[in-house]
Amino acid sequence: MMREKEYQLSNETALLDLAAKLAPALLKLNSVFLSGDLGVGKTTFVRGFLTAAGYKGKVKSPTYTLVEDYVINGKAVFHFDWYRIEGSEALEAIGIREYFSQNALCLIEWPEHGQDLEVVPDWRLIFEYRPEGRLVKVCAVSALGEQELEMLL
Repeated sequence: MMREKEYQLSNETALLDLAAKLAPALLKLNSVFLSGDLGVGKTTFVRGFLTAAGYKGKVKSPTYTLVEDYVINGKAVFHFDWYRIEGSEALEAIGIREYFSQNALCLIEWPEHGQDLEVVPDWRLIFEYRPEGRLVKVCAVSALGEQELEMLL
């Protein structure tokens, strides 16, 4: 059984703090799916992670570009937003498999829009609105993801 950890967050600062807390583990992973409604905090979480991991530049949303790339301590980090993608053909056209074949971290918002690619993430982060703020579930999917989540627990 794969592990899961839930975090109840009251505001954006708490979300950024969670991103910073998870940053060391995230940097060891290869792919992370970020799921949840529009405006629930997925891009804010990625921005918090990148800042905590040491990125000094501006973090832009990949909503219109599909992908923004960064380098953290020599490791490539690709932030994808697949919201506007309709099927895997569009992803194949941008050479999506090449992103996953390198020693990189792929952070993917709206992964369900490319589900027929059959990419298995290390973690799945599920963001949900709650009356008291947000709930973020961190679910380990792969063996590597399980190992890194176990170290956090």
